[in-house]
Amino acid sequence: MDFWGEIVGQTEAVRVLRHAADPGGAPAHAWLITGPPGSGRSNLAFRFAAALIARTEHERGAVFEQVRSRTHPDLGVLTTQKLLIDIRAARDIVTTAHYAPAEGRYRVIVIEDADRMPERTSNVLLKALEEPPERTIWILCAPSEADLLPTIRSRARSLRLVTPATDDIARLLHERDGIDVDAAGRAARLAQSHIGMARRLATDPDALARRDSTVRIALGIATLGDAMRGAAALVRVAEADAAALTEVLDAREREEAMRSLGLAPGAAIPPQMRAQIRTLEEDQKRRATRSLRDGIDRILTDLLSLYRDVLLTSLAVAQRDSSPEREVGDPELVNLEHADAIAELGARWRPARALAAVSAVEVARERLGRGITPGLVLEALFASALVAGETVGARP
Repeated sequence: MDFWGEIVGQTEAVRVLRHAADPGGAPAHAWLITGPPGSGRSNLAFRFAAALIARTEHERGAVFEQVRSRTHPDLGVLTTQKLLIDIRAARDIVTTAHYAPAEGRYRVIVIEDADRMPERTSNVLLKALEEPPERTIWILCAPSEADLLPTIRSRARSLRLVTPATDDIARLLHERDGIDVDAAGRAARLAQSHIGMARRLATDPDALARRDSTVRIALGIATLGDAMRGAAALVRVAEADAAALTEVLDAREREEAMRSLGLAPGAAIPPQMRAQIRTLEEDQKRRATRSLRDGIDRILTDLLSLYRDVLLTSLAVAQRDSSPEREVGDPELVNLEHADAIAELGARWRPARALAAVSAVEVARERLGRGITPGLVLEALFASALVAGETVGARP
């Protein structure tokens, strides 16, 4: 497969980066890759990093394997398991920016989730971008340019990614991962073109079951009591999802840490080494907290897709009622497996009520971003949808 072959639906971005990484080129010293969740920002950033580091095109595959595992000496990565990137971590990575490349053409520093940098942390990075070392290249990833300070945006070349087509993601899952065509198509549709989530839904039956449970719980909410119980149930779904994501990773990290300290798995930890293990455990706890909030955010994405389906169905019903002679087709649903329940709800709800539910999800996402307890966020979401129903009412 072509080195850039796993980058789905980003033809123009690949063209630009392929040219920039050409051995005879002169790439900008800083890049800002933006795009919606699941568009492949991080994957593209690390591909670009490997192409910049490799001395020849022939080396790119081997270099990428080291880059992907974060083991290449010419790669620096700034990311966080917390809600925000710590200023001390930013200072540390800025210090390494002045190191000369050890093996490759450039030293490359990737900042994942650059939107998680508060202003003080951003200012540390800004100083490094104002006076960049000759052979160091920065690659920042964020959902949008607006998520970063204008002074940082002005010092980086921007590259905007688009939402990949569902068919392109399904094709990638089939060709790269050997997933059945129908299963790949279903996963791409349910993931709403989020590449990583599509792969997970296609390969993890438990993840697929948890998503289905989310939609069923939301469809069953008719009273305030249902809303409270549904919110609690969805928090448990998010907790199970977060635990599944972190359990294997935590165990692998602990095993690697023990091995790096010269200890056998399960061996007693000498007192002088306990601080290092304790630091690892604290990092894992912070990741668990973030994973739970990310899990709630994924649930909100799934709820948004559900209420979007209901809204489109309700609009179709309204069009048929207002123009009986006009042929109105059925909307394309994300949650096709629940088409009957969505059709029933769309027939009962007015479009204004469905739109209010969609808006309630957006408000919930903003509240989650402000650090409000996930259970309260979901309770308020469902309560708002019920209040909207009482205000707008059902169809006569």
